Amino acid sequence: MFVLKPACFFLILVSFAVGQGSEPLTYLWPLPAQFTSGDGALSVDPALTLSVAGNGGSSAILRAAFDRYRRIVFSHAGYGFAFIRKLREQLPLLSVAQYDVVSLNVTVHSDDEELQLGVDESYTLVVPKSGESSQVTIEANTVYGSLRGLETFSQLCSFDYTTKTVKIYKAPWSIQDKPRFAFRGLMLDTSRHYYPINVIKQIIEAMSYAKLNVLHWHIIDEESFPLEVPTYPKLWKGSYTKWERYTVEDAYEIVNQKAEKGINVMPEVDVPGHAESWGAGYPDLWPSPSCREPLDVSKAYTFDVISGILTDMRKIFPFELFHLGGDEVHTGTTDTSYCWTSTPHVKEWLQNQNMTAKDAYQYFVLKAQEIAVSKNWTPVNWEETFNTFASKLHPETIVHNWWGPGVCPKVVAKGFRCIFSNQGVWYLDHLDVPWDVVYTAEPLEGIHTASEQELVIGGEVCMWGETADTSNVQQTIWPRAAAAAGRACLADAKLFNILATSLVHWIKGEKQAGLAQLLHGSRFPEPPRIHNTERLWSQRDSTTPQNVTLTALPRLQNFRCLLNKRGVPAAPVTNFYARRAPVGPGSCYDQ
Repeated sequence: MFVLKPACFFLILVSFAVGQGSEPLTYLWPLPAQFTSGDGALSVDPALTLSVAGNGGSSAILRAAFDRYRRIVFSHAGYGFAFIRKLREQLPLLSVAQYDVVSLNVTVHSDDEELQLGVDESYTLVVPKSGESSQVTIEANTVYGSLRGLETFSQLCSFDYTTKTVKIYKAPWSIQDKPRFAFRGLMLDTSRHYYPINVIKQIIEAMSYAKLNVLHWHIIDEESFPLEVPTYPKLWKGSYTKWERYTVEDAYEIVNQKAEKGINVMPEVDVPGHAESWGAGYPDLWPSPSCREPLDVSKAYTFDVISGILTDMRKIFPFELFHLGGDEVHTGTTDTSYCWTSTPHVKEWLQNQNMTAKDAYQYFVLKAQEIAVSKNWTPVNWEETFNTFASKLHPETIVHNWWGPGVCPKVVAKGFRCIFSNQGVWYLDHLDVPWDVVYTAEPLEGIHTASEQELVIGGEVCMWGETADTSNVQQTIWPRAAAAAGRACLADAKLFNILATSLVHWIKGEKQAGLAQLLHGSRFPEPPRIHNTERLWSQRDSTTPQNVTLTALPRLQNFRCLLNKRGVPAAPVTNFYARRAPVGPGSCYDQ
């Protein structure tokens, strides 16, 4: 037996109301773990002030975030609101207007600002009832929890075009929130196409709106090597051009966004395959000029270069996870493209070591892991390494699923941790994967014990760059990436019928009949359901496919419009192929 959440019925009513021409109310994306709301409306002072408490209340990260979100919240107000704000600051006794909310109080209990996997991002947010208080409160254990609370607060605020004021609807609010998974990632490939630093920073900013918290930076691949490595300065000769490169200072700038937005940066150096570009600067890394990858396993020099790269990168990237790739390594013996078995000196080395090419693949991956671990990194590898030699992997290895379903259950059964990125549902370059397929994917599918579920640290949507560049990468990422970020409401087929009947009564004005249907039909035995959640932030709930369009689609469309308002060029939600322009005239909220 289970009970319909009141919030779900409200969301469905709002969905219907939007279709009937009513003004849409504020949605939250992702939905908080627990929340209650009312039916009041509060005006928010454009001169909104910040008061702080707790050991971490004086954090510069918090102050900067408040200023950033205040600009977002009052972006519609223009010069007039900025003028009022400045006037209030200069003349604090001047009464310009009466507002219900005049201050935001944020309590941060800890002054520890280290940002690592599993940092506490929980928070509570309380918006008072009209007349009870003029202060909204956020309480968090860490400054990163306060950042998530500020994002939720900003989504509660909306501009009223009639009164030309910012308002919070459905007050009072009481929100208790925390993420479902510690790792909520977006992979960005800067090898297939180069993205300027400002574009990467814009993507990081948008990630914070969806409460994603790890940028997996796939910096290097066979096509190009754009990163400066001081120890081996010729490596970035593998870049497309000398104008499409990242200096050490550029990388620092990207990483410095992490604290401001609460987003870690996990770099990837994919070895031993996907590394042809390395040889542009150091040809000795190739098995031969005509057979260029995997990297030459027979030379100690190859591992010296890897160690030098990781040493330089460790000075830039403080996050504890480092991705070593390890995928798509060709080790066969019949195709001349398999460099290790077709290059004489490598073939001789294999024979002397009594190794097959498959053995050499294992040797290379384990040696790279050893180098990473020596630099205090936890190694992450694509699933092929697990599929090929699971028992030999470093015990702290995190296995990154991509090839298909059913991998994480096998990984956690052997005691390893797993990141879910099934290409059939979470590869954003697959333009024919619609939003609802992204939305209904479940990282814990097939994992039934609590101890094994805890080994799935989270998931990641992947933006491979073969067909995306600066002109369309953000339209390709958003809004589908956000569909992996939050949560939906409890529902199933019988519940759908009850709600539909209730809504028919409600629309006809038969509110008593609709309410009776809702109240008497909301408890019933639970039939088979499929799991559904805005996956990575919110707690796991369930719904049927037909309810996705009622409980999630209007909210995701609203979030897409919110992204657009904040300058993020998110594409329409419902286009058959992602990132395409609208098919015709229409509202942002219905595309």
